[in-house]
Amino acid sequence: MVVTATRTPERETQTLASVTVIDRAEIERRQARSVPDLLRGLAGVTVTASGGPGQPASVLVRGTDADQVLVLIDGVKVGSATLGSFQFENLPVEQIERIELVRGPRSSLYGSEAIGGVIQIFTRKGGGPLTPRVSVGAGSYGTASGSLGLSGGGERGWFNLGGSLEDTDGFNACNGQPDPFAGCGVYQPDKDGYQNRSVSARAGYRPHERVELDASLLISDNEVDFDGGPFSGNSARSEQQVLGASARIKPLDPWTLTLAAGRSWDQYRAFFEDAFLDRFDTERDTLTLQNDFTLAPEHLLTLGVDYQEDRVDGTIDYAEDSRDNTGVFGQYQGRWGALDAKLSLRQDDNQQFGTQDTGNGAIGYLFSNGIRVAASYGTAFKAPTFNDLYYPFFGNPDLEPEESRSTELEVSGPLPSGLWSLNLYQTEIDDLIAFDPFTFQVANIDQSQIRGLEAATRIDLGDWTLRGNLTLLDPENQSDGPNDGNLLPRRPEQTVNLDIDRRLGPWLLGGRVDWVGRRFDDLANQVRLDPYTLVSLRAEYDLSDSLRIQGRVDNLLDENYETAAFYNQPGRGFYLTVRYEP
Repeated sequence: MVVTATRTPERETQTLASVTVIDRAEIERRQARSVPDLLRGLAGVTVTASGGPGQPASVLVRGTDADQVLVLIDGVKVGSATLGSFQFENLPVEQIERIELVRGPRSSLYGSEAIGGVIQIFTRKGGGPLTPRVSVGAGSYGTASGSLGLSGGGERGWFNLGGSLEDTDGFNACNGQPDPFAGCGVYQPDKDGYQNRSVSARAGYRPHERVELDASLLISDNEVDFDGGPFSGNSARSEQQVLGASARIKPLDPWTLTLAAGRSWDQYRAFFEDAFLDRFDTERDTLTLQNDFTLAPEHLLTLGVDYQEDRVDGTIDYAEDSRDNTGVFGQYQGRWGALDAKLSLRQDDNQQFGTQDTGNGAIGYLFSNGIRVAASYGTAFKAPTFNDLYYPFFGNPDLEPEESRSTELEVSGPLPSGLWSLNLYQTEIDDLIAFDPFTFQVANIDQSQIRGLEAATRIDLGDWTLRGNLTLLDPENQSDGPNDGNLLPRRPEQTVNLDIDRRLGPWLLGGRVDWVGRRFDDLANQVRLDPYTLVSLRAEYDLSDSLRIQGRVDNLLDENYETAAFYNQPGRGFYLTVRYEP
């Protein structure tokens, strides 16, 4: 079951959106060490990083920018109100139960930012008999990690508590040069370490068959070194916190009422040689009222309202330090035999930029041989950030939201022992916010057209499991000027991912190959990023029903590659983890 595509529960095989689900079993099977590592290799997803663990990582979905992807944690919208993006590198993998990735526009349900898609992360929920869990790991670059957890529940309630720690010496993040216009502008050939400490708690209770309560808390505290100077710093301490609560009530059999509230904090402190430089704090409060009405079997009407308030504080003096947004939305989902249809509409009223209307429509047909054909069209937008609007000597308070139009065609079907899918799409984005060299401020001056093809399959043959996908992308810059027709930066035109597993008694053996085509690091397409191939191997052995030992080799061929120009990526690495969970 997935909930992110429509804000209501539906089967993954029945949704008309392009959805990928990563559950807890998949996270542990892949022995992922970070959320960017988990998302890397999914169809339509590009991950770039400015160095190793803890360094800034960007997740691009279907060629859109990192700040054009909406991120939710347990239903709470997260991310920095100043930067406009979320720090995936600081999200602890051990606290995650599942991830749902929805590709394509979803502003008609969620509002701003959902141009390329929505990524929702669910923390561990718990339930069942009282169960402790422990994991301990170590590996290359002086890496050490550990986690503790306890979960349980009864007939009406459930809970989970967890904590984790990761520490690594890292490696030199940037091939810096004394020239301030080359590389990262500095030369600091030292190891850039990283430490993450996190805790999570989630609990729920069902006092009545028509009432369900749920609350969650996630705290991630981080320290990272990077290559910088006296103005930008060379180390940082940050903290992300997410608090959410919800109540689901069924006043009548055909009516489900959901009330949800949340707050997310994003705090950042920059230092140079341990001397304090800058502070950025953002807070986001959200409140949601959603009504789901079953009009008839297979016909669902959703009506709701979202309220959001953002606040910023720190050493930078913004002309405005808060704003609110109210969004009203409606959605209809219907099924007539083999025919499915979905229609959603939304209007957002923002304190800064006024009203914005968005919509999405999709229709699909399931043939008797199991093949399904679906088509959709949607509009989306992204509101300017506080930095875009008010950062001193840079922001422009007259900015308009970025707007997009997307069209998609999907064909999917069964295999004798698996599934396959093909998705063809086009997204046009207008009024992109970019730096204007004539005014030395940001302005709505850019536009782009992104065309793509995604092909994915999964095959299960006895003890073998094969997963593979291909992404072809044409991310064209259509802005007036010398960059017209160029490729948008850091988007590969071709990506191929292949993952295979084999079960042999107590052994689980697996491997993965990622091939990424050429890209450019700049708008002028003068700085080329070469294609690269990454090969990783993994093995897992069940010492007992409760105890497992896992080993992984990353970048087996010790490939030298970059996802951002001048920034190093990890070489060959070895990692070992022991897990205990009855």
